[in-house]
Amino acid sequence: MSTPLLTRLRSALGADGVITDPDVAAGYQRDMMPLAPFGAPLAVVLPRAVEQVQEVVRACAAHGVPIVPRGAGSGLSGAANALDGCVVLVTTRMNAILEIDPDNRLAVVEPGVVNLDLRGAVEKHGLFYPPDPSSYDWCTIGGNLSTNAGGLCCVKYGVTTDSVLGLHVVLADGELLTTGRRTVKGVAGYDLTKLFVGSEGTLGVITQATLALRPLPQAPGTVVAAFGSTGAAGAAVSRVVREGIVPSLMEIMDATSIEAVEAHLRTELGAGKGCAALLICQSDSGGEAARRELAAIEQVCLDSGAELAHTTFDPAEGQLLLTARRAVLNALEVYGAWLTDDVCVPRTRIAELIEGCERVSAAVGLRIAVVGHAGDGNMHPTIVYDPTSADELARAQRAFDEILALGLGLGGTVTGEHGVGKIKREWLAREIGPVGLRTHRAVKAALDPAGLFNPGSMFELERRGTDGSPAPSDQG
Repeated sequence: MSTPLLTRLRSALGADGVITDPDVAAGYQRDMMPLAPFGAPLAVVLPRAVEQVQEVVRACAAHGVPIVPRGAGSGLSGAANALDGCVVLVTTRMNAILEIDPDNRLAVVEPGVVNLDLRGAVEKHGLFYPPDPSSYDWCTIGGNLSTNAGGLCCVKYGVTTDSVLGLHVVLADGELLTTGRRTVKGVAGYDLTKLFVGSEGTLGVITQATLALRPLPQAPGTVVAAFGSTGAAGAAVSRVVREGIVPSLMEIMDATSIEAVEAHLRTELGAGKGCAALLICQSDSGGEAARRELAAIEQVCLDSGAELAHTTFDPAEGQLLLTARRAVLNALEVYGAWLTDDVCVPRTRIAELIEGCERVSAAVGLRIAVVGHAGDGNMHPTIVYDPTSADELARAQRAFDEILALGLGLGGTVTGEHGVGKIKREWLAREIGPVGLRTHRAVKAALDPAGLFNPGSMFELERRGTDGSPAPSDQG
């Protein structure tokens, strides 16, 4: 197959940089969210340099063809899903760590760098890159930037945007925008860096990032506490926050998650029978400071009703507990396919969310396991269903939506770190309201007037009547 656009793309990227074989291109059609719609792309392009990205953008603009930027495809919202006839722009070949500056504690990287590879590279300099999504061993920095990914360490170190100093972004006209700075402080102009982080490829294509690094933490100590009720676990979380203790990690697992992981790993987590929730906390402050923090957390757990609390400074034991927490999704696969949700609620409402998920589970007749980042209230209820059953798929979708409604009702948000993508567009509109939605569309129109960057992700573009005014059905 050859068209003027494909000819131009092959000229810019070479034959091996443009994929049109439908069987091969199918591997780039969607991310890990099973409910999000996806289409068949015209082509998949794999640029190796920013100049090639610019040429792809200009070529697609000239032919009116949408561009869907994509990293490794580890996303869970459909944000990188292809549209029929689009060009999927994959940044995984742009995988160079361009600079590590130990004195200024920063790194400059291309978007295709794998999160774990960056962490390993800076560790050799005694430095630390904090964002650690569960897929950190294969997700890319570009994807992390586009969705503002989080991870287990957010309670102390924040999400991706908190580690970003500046970006290079290819705009809709093919020009290269440089945002941000290399200095610790800087307030010149609008904060365009934060505008692009989390924009899901709807405003431009990120081709380089300057990232802030931290000193490498001490090996962490770990507290694990088992609770007979989710209410007691929630009370412990609230009190840890209220007393000003800031662990480097605070994770929660419900009874369904614990059961699945123990069967999967063929080990006991020490929770015992009747455990409703397990709280795992770590401190990487080192030395006496870590001992004080963990002792305080252990006491808070016991005072809040924990049936068991145990502190360890054995790295292997602590790693075993983290391995168990990270293994939840794999552990659930024995029961069927999984659909993981992503809601964030005030930390005082975590127990109510978990209890609400139990009610949803009973109502739809499907297993729902809840794990999450208790330190910041970001929960991941995961629905298990039979993908070959249309009825179970429909019930899974119902549960997914009811959990989002539950999260909003508790004063939360419909996404804490996975993004909106193509699966939560109506929920974004519900959360931010008509004025917020109009403002989003205004920003999009200013930076991407033709609407070619990842159209349909986050929100639908505003339809216009023949006179240029908003169509009556789309003014929300």
